[in-house]
Amino acid sequence: MKKLLFGAGLLICFVWNITAQNTNTSLPGWITRPLSLTDCLNIALQQNATILKAGNDLDAQYGVVVQTRAVALPRVQATGQYKDTDPHAIESLSDPGVFTFTPPHQNWNSGVQIVQSIYEGGKMVAALKAATATKQQAVAQFQAVRDDTLLVVRLAYYDVLLAAQQITVHEASVNLLQKELEDQQRRYDAGTVPHFNVLRAEVAVANERPALIRARNDYRIAKNNLSNLLGYNLPREIWEDIPLNLTDMLDAAPYQVDLPAAIQQALARRTELVAVRKTAELQRLNVVNAKAGYKPTVQVFAGYGWYNAQYTPPVELDHDIRGWNAGGQLSWDIFDGMLTHGKVVQARALYEKSRTDVDDKGRQIELEVRTAYSDFIEAREVLESQQKVQEQADEALREARARAEAGTSTQLDVLDAETSLTQARTTQIQALHDYAVARARLERAIGEDMIQKPAPSKP
Repeated sequence: MKKLLFGAGLLICFVWNITAQNTNTSLPGWITRPLSLTDCLNIALQQNATILKAGNDLDAQYGVVVQTRAVALPRVQATGQYKDTDPHAIESLSDPGVFTFTPPHQNWNSGVQIVQSIYEGGKMVAALKAATATKQQAVAQFQAVRDDTLLVVRLAYYDVLLAAQQITVHEASVNLLQKELEDQQRRYDAGTVPHFNVLRAEVAVANERPALIRARNDYRIAKNNLSNLLGYNLPREIWEDIPLNLTDMLDAAPYQVDLPAAIQQALARRTELVAVRKTAELQRLNVVNAKAGYKPTVQVFAGYGWYNAQYTPPVELDHDIRGWNAGGQLSWDIFDGMLTHGKVVQARALYEKSRTDVDDKGRQIELEVRTAYSDFIEAREVLESQQKVQEQADEALREARARAEAGTSTQLDVLDAETSLTQARTTQIQALHDYAVARARLERAIGEDMIQKPAPSKP
């Protein structure tokens, strides 16, 4: 019975694996097509949730612009009313022996009127300026979110490349140590080395395998993260490894930066600083709006109206009186209980706060540029220091093996050389990754365009 159950279990697992393999062959084309860094950035512009939501916020701000501008535009109002009153509740006019007049119990009126403010104490001009500033602020905020998100996508792309290289390094290390184990096993079988050498080689292989397992897991997680940033809805049949095919490589292209010029460029280009400057401008206009409460408002109006006759015979609903009207009106709150004063105090305080925010944001951006520049210099120096290390580690391993075969060194020297080679390879690819990341962060800090153009094709 146990054998039967075991056989059935094996059959189920076999069928499941075949089904999974067949399913994976029907993956959508977008997930397996080659993707350069530029491709990923363009896809993120179209599909990334953060960028899409920022675009929705930008559209919503357009509604705020329209509302802000409305105070300076004319208003057209249409009105209408119909009323039916109990005849017993209507008072009649009469002169005994002469006449008796009872107003109609049904009444209606309608009209259309256009109203234009011609003076609002400065509100109208401030509203038009605020509409423009609000639009510019919204665009700057959207661009800041977009550039931050594209930087995250760019770093995620580099993380996938790093994880793939780490797998290659640790696979090579495991293979190298495995060959050393096989060599020591042959030597032990021939009686030229003790069993201790075999055990030490086995331990070295076992110690390296967890690093390979972690590298493979880092690779899976990095691809999941990149796919999420690209807005991909992954098929549910993908269990572990997302078949992303990235075409770019980690490189160390030279990048020269003049720090004073970079700081000046950042202060001129960073959209975050543009946004807080527009906020300060809006707060200044709010002071103007608040002070408008001290001043009168003047409006002009013109319209045309209809209503049913009440005193001209025949008194019927279809007998209407109509005509145009025009005029002007002025209102002025001589004393409003200190309401305007309170608004002015609040608006001035918020304006001063916004000016402080502008200065503080400028210092933050300068600090960000200096920090990013320092990190870039560190990454560049580390990368330069590793240019010859891998070649030296390869040569050290070759010499260690030659000396071991000649009997002038021990197996420990060979294992140490192999470990040093793995460390050199790991440090090299990590240095390449850190250089690319530091350069991307520096470009973002100084306000460079995060939307990269495709590289020109080679003839």
